[in-house]
Amino acid sequence: MVKTMLKRAKEIIVREADAVRQVAEKLNHSFCKAVETILNCKGKVIVTGMGKSGLVGRKLVATFNSTGTPAMFLHAAEGLHGDVGILQKDDIVIAVSKSGNSDELERLFPLFDRLGVPIIAITGNTNSNLAKKSMITLDVSVPGEADNDNLAPTSSTTAALALGDALAVVVQEQRGFSMEDFSLLHPGGTLGRRLNLRIKDLMHTDDELPLVSSNTLVKEMILEMTAKRLGCALIVDEQEKLIGIFTDGDLRRLVESNLDFLTKKSGEVVTTDPKRITADALAERGLKVMEDYKITVLVIVDKQEKPVGLVHIHDILQSKLV
Repeated sequence: MVKTMLKRAKEIIVREADAVRQVAEKLNHSFCKAVETILNCKGKVIVTGMGKSGLVGRKLVATFNSTGTPAMFLHAAEGLHGDVGILQKDDIVIAVSKSGNSDELERLFPLFDRLGVPIIAITGNTNSNLAKKSMITLDVSVPGEADNDNLAPTSSTTAALALGDALAVVVQEQRGFSMEDFSLLHPGGTLGRRLNLRIKDLMHTDDELPLVSSNTLVKEMILEMTAKRLGCALIVDEQEKLIGIFTDGDLRRLVESNLDFLTKKSGEVVTTDPKRITADALAERGLKVMEDYKITVLVIVDKQEKPVGLVHIHDILQSKLV
């Protein structure tokens, strides 16, 4: 029974993947024209549909809004009872319909015509009334649904979702919508932290920094490390510029060497050119540097190469960035 269910599930997923692949192969200049129409829109994008197509439309609206294209969903049936009032003359309409012959959509056509708004159709029937009424038609027809009876909207909705995503992402890229723009629209949750949390929000500064000069004895440097409890000391020159770092790992290696190191100066045991980052860098970038170089502390410097902060891997973990 289990093997049969898994085999069937795989067949369905492959069938839907094939449907999406076929839609990709049918893309033509109409897609580019749709992108240009959205980019040139002075108002907002109104997406409409019924049933499962309406749910696809809601997803498209959410993706548009999160990627810099103002959009609203208009339920086709509710539109006939006043909701069409959200539509203005500078808007455009994207109508999603598998058959392209929905009664509710057809009754909205005169209202669209009256305002002179362009219609972009996402439909599985390029000979439908919707396709004939639309300025641009995007073909999302599929050979059949994923179920054996070809009844439940499955492959067709997946194909429409994929095309909608392609439309939104290409528009986003053509707008030059940056990560910084994206972060302004996604301040919450893990994604918000990834896009907004900066090193400066996590770093230890001022009196928390274990700073010593290159002439400081190793014995005194170890005391500074112990007092500040960040697992390292930063060695600076007379101008307070960073020379290097001395970590717990460096101390263990000195102990293992059996050398008399306590009377040495910090400048003699320092690790020069430590990994560093700026305070305005994303915390996610800092985490990547730590992971790439297998280090637990990262130095933050200013434009003059003066250390202004330290971030420990525990600071990033406690921020719930990962």
